[in-house]
Amino acid sequence: MTLPELTRPVSLTAGDGRVLNPAAVGWARQPLVDASRVQEHSWGRNKRWEYWNVTTPTHILALTVSSIDYAAVHEVWVLDRATERTWHAEATVLPARGVTLAPRLEQGSSRARAKGLEIDIDEVPGGTRLRARIADVSFDVIADLAPEHERLAVVVPWTARRFQYTVKDVARPAHGTMTVEGVTSDVPAGQSWAVLDHGRGRWRYDVEWNWGAGSGVAGGRTLGIQVGGRWTDGTGSTENAMLIGDRLHKIHDELRWEYDLAQWRRPWRITGGGLDATFEPFYLKTGRTNLVVLASSTHQCFGHWSGTFTTEDGETVPFGEILGWAEEVHNRW
Repeated sequence: MTLPELTRPVSLTAGDGRVLNPAAVGWARQPLVDASRVQEHSWGRNKRWEYWNVTTPTHILALTVSSIDYAAVHEVWVLDRATERTWHAEATVLPARGVTLAPRLEQGSSRARAKGLEIDIDEVPGGTRLRARIADVSFDVIADLAPEHERLAVVVPWTARRFQYTVKDVARPAHGTMTVEGVTSDVPAGQSWAVLDHGRGRWRYDVEWNWGAGSGVAGGRTLGIQVGGRWTDGTGSTENAMLIGDRLHKIHDELRWEYDLAQWRRPWRITGGGLDATFEPFYLKTGRTNLVVLASSTHQCFGHWSGTFTTEDGETVPFGEILGWAEEVHNRW
């Protein structure tokens, strides 16, 4: 089933805000959905977050600001690609406090304050400013946003009371600085890319997903990879697309994922809907939380994408050495 493309602003919820608005079910090229009422009802099921990842020639930078009603869960993580040394801080704050999330994407700031961790996400002229600070590491990065740049916005309907609005924004040119143990260096323009995962919704308790993303240049054009699966199965929605230049090419098919976490260095294969991609990992980031009610397991591999994508118009676009990641996550939350 191919869901409709949304072309006008629409509210995610209907009536008093307790249920999904059927008119919001679909996908868009821009963040047209107003999800500001998500936190008003269904306490304990509301999940809101901003995840940003910035890839550079030498490092990978990541931050998370989130509220899942009964807890605020934040993280800052930095990888030195050459040495595989990491700097990391995470905080699970019970009950949720010290967190601010913008009611709508790009209509306000998001912030996190917890022991050993500070995060600020602010909209600035021409893009989004990402700042994070933990012991020994900080970064200050601008993710540029051109007016013509398209993003993938999708509403996933499990039921009338369980649904998710996600914006996956890949291949945002990035630049700025990072400081590691007192040494400041550039996040170089033209070689660095930012990716956003913006989420607002009311979730089922037990869920699993795959997500993959990559950003780079192929054939002289910006290329962004956005693929996902499992959590959308059976809903009619998918979060699959390719960005070529500034134009988003929606993939409506559910994709086939082939990988083995027991041998995570072996290439992953993701195919379907015109995409034939191989992902070759070079680093595995794992995370595990078990707080009885709240539990999660994450395997996030970083590596390079290669393959081809054939558009609906019949153009076949080859790509290779596109830096990004692919992951498997299981949450009970």
